[in-house]
Amino acid sequence: MINKQRLRRLLAPKSIAVFGSRGADFAIRESLAMGFEGPIWSVHPQREQLMGIKCLQSVTDLPQAPDAAYVAVNAESAITTVAQLNEMGAGGALLYASGFSELSDKLKTVGLDRQQRLIAAAGDMPIIGPNCYGVINALDRAVLWPDQHGCQPVDKGVGIITQSGNIGLNMTMQKVGLPIAYMFTMGNQAQVDIANVIDAMLDDPRVSAIGLHIEGIPDLVAFDAAARRALSLKIPIVAIKTGRTPAAAKIALSHTSSLTGADSLFDALFTRLGIARVDTVPEFLETLKLLSLLGPLAHKNIASMSCSGGEAGMMADLIEGREIVFGAITPAQKRSH
Repeated sequence: MINKQRLRRLLAPKSIAVFGSRGADFAIRESLAMGFEGPIWSVHPQREQLMGIKCLQSVTDLPQAPDAAYVAVNAESAITTVAQLNEMGAGGALLYASGFSELSDKLKTVGLDRQQRLIAAAGDMPIIGPNCYGVINALDRAVLWPDQHGCQPVDKGVGIITQSGNIGLNMTMQKVGLPIAYMFTMGNQAQVDIANVIDAMLDDPRVSAIGLHIEGIPDLVAFDAAARRALSLKIPIVAIKTGRTPAAAKIALSHTSSLTGADSLFDALFTRLGIARVDTVPEFLETLKLLSLLGPLAHKNIASMSCSGGEAGMMADLIEGREIVFGAITPAQKRSH
């Protein structure tokens, strides 16, 4: 069972520790560039400094338990590091390391064994990943991320959850004016999964909408509960669900060990939970922007204004088969015209 208080510390940290060098250096640099004001500690047994910060030799050298740890070391070292962080009372960790359940063929057993040992080492301390890029929190200026990105500090915005680090990175580079508050990449979801993150974001009043780019749902019951909570709070969810084709489903299995399931079942699930499903990244970003600014529609009536009969006809065709209608003009509206 994940400790929710520790998860809150991980997602909105006041202190950060980074482990490793490649990737960890960006986490330091980008957090400082974003304006993170809390302490940042670097742990590396063979380096003197990283990005100008003196390196500590081990977890036991940390002056206090960090709220968030970015773990960019190899798979076996990651398990040891997570166990030490859990024992000292850290908030949680993000694991950049790969080599867990996403491994296939002859190495599958090795990867599954590692992932089980990782989960045991974590105990109730939340871990995101393994095999994930990380998390950007543009609200609290914490960037646990191994690369450049396009996020800017915001006071309010949308939370995006994706199982692809590269897609998450590309989405941060958007120029459509979408305020991104959180960017989560989930990797294998060994312990913390999509439902846990949705639920945690719903506790943050600064989140105006949630976007999902997912390959599969590991815990359907928990996902259903989180989505229903979002519906009750009127926080809209927009989703891109990959895996419509057999080829895409096969890629998802090797990418993050996700079982995608029958696509028609996801359509039915999203409809029941009031989740808007889109097919492309531009649709995803624009829909999130619209919902984050205006919220969900209060009714089914919409209006279209155009100076062209041809354009009006195209709009009429576009809403065909959708649960929206052009509302009739009222007598009062006719008189005002």
